[in-house]
Amino acid sequence: MPSLRRLPALPLRTKKKTKPFSPQAFLARAGIGRTVHRYSPKQAVFSQGERADDVFYIQKGRVRLSVLSKHGKEATIALLGPGEFLGEGCIATDQPVRLAKATAITDCSVVKIKKKRMLRMLHVERELSDLFVAHLVARYNYTQADLVDQLFNSSEKRLARALLILSRFGKEDRPDIVVPQVSQGTLAEMVGTTRSRVNFFMNKFRKLGFIHYNGGLQVHSSLLSVVLHD
Repeated sequence: MPSLRRLPALPLRTKKKTKPFSPQAFLARAGIGRTVHRYSPKQAVFSQGERADDVFYIQKGRVRLSVLSKHGKEATIALLGPGEFLGEGCIATDQPVRLAKATAITDCSVVKIKKKRMLRMLHVERELSDLFVAHLVARYNYTQADLVDQLFNSSEKRLARALLILSRFGKEDRPDIVVPQVSQGTLAEMVGTTRSRVNFFMNKFRKLGFIHYNGGLQVHSSLLSVVLHD
């Protein structure tokens, strides 16, 4: 009886481990359907009325969101910073054109993501979807609070609230530096008052120790007392 020849053992195939998806990594670098762009102060990220085919994510810097009326009057509606999305309306409301203008107010690094790519990733990756939905909810809450602020609060309270938001109050362990390029004129547009009134209240806040200038505008948590005071 012929002897049976033993065949050499074949190595076991192991499945390659895939790295878990990270929204932060996805939004940190260029890739399929996304590119990183850098903007200088006063450079437009996108313009009002242009086609809305992309979503933007701010990596670094500050961006001013404004609207222009038919009569040529411009108003600031938000100042956005790192970790926030821009142009999300093309996905959230399926708007075909931009309803506002986005302009860099500092040196900025922004990730530009194609709308189709973003939609696909939101369907596939739950972590990214959660992050995006959280942003939309935060923006909605901010808009609602801003409307109530405009209707019922004094210009002094509105200015104090705007400064606290700009200093990212509640998100940092220390007072933050508000971007030096944010002029009193821009603050007046955000608050809905005149530049002279903003100047008056800024001097008042400085004398009371709520803010001070040190290479920029530093906002202290004590400014919250103005917002909470009846």
